[in-house]
Amino acid sequence: MEKELQLIPKYEKYVEYILNLLLKLPRTEKFSIGNEYKSSMYQTLENILYIQKLEKSRKLYYLNSIDAKINCQRVYLRIMKNNRWIDEKKYKIAFELLLEIGRILGGLIKYYAKDTKK
Repeated sequence: MEKELQLIPKYEKYVEYILNLLLKLPRTEKFSIGNEYKSSMYQTLENILYIQKLEKSRKLYYLNSIDAKINCQRVYLRIMKNNRWIDEKKYKIAFELLLEIGRILGGLIKYYAKDTKK
């Protein structure tokens, strides 16, 4: 499916942006929330790459896993903004990237959920 292929470069762009943000965090936060955030992103990227290789019946599990990790990343992002570790502009850029990824993911989940109900 074409949307699966769209997800990879969009997520790569998001990961690059966030890694640059994390480098600029205060030292203590860089190693706490920064490591959690990076770990979550890498697991998500791994799952995104898996969905291309799996048969249809198993894709929904991975898509839901990706969705859950992205929700965690939204929380990390809000925490960073609320503590003023990142400014509003950077937050909005990162959040927009996540929204775009979320839309693609939502479409994929609907598509594969529809197929499994049959």
